[in-house]
Amino acid sequence: MIMKNERLIGIVLAVVFLLSVPLIAMQFTDEVNWTLSDFVVAGVLLLGTGLMCEFVMRKVTKMEHRIGICAVILVALLIIWAELAVGIFGTPFAGS
Repeated sequence: MIMKNERLIGIVLAVVFLLSVPLIAMQFTDEVNWTLSDFVVAGVLLLGTGLMCEFVMRKVTKMEHRIGICAVILVALLIIWAELAVGIFGTPFAGS
């Protein structure tokens, strides 16, 4: 039980660390210009991805299936992130 909680703490700390990078960069340069909604969306995406992978790790027993499902989750994160960042598919979510 302690190991499972340590992974959850690790996921949350990783999300906080990743979100602190643009927050700190905004203090030193005008090239990084995130709004509160950018931080919220990024936090939801990162935390959601981490929690989904954690759920897979807890519920799926075969290692091959764990790796495959987590890989699909990570690819989905990257596609959504790229769409929101630069609009590779031209959806309304990208602001284009």
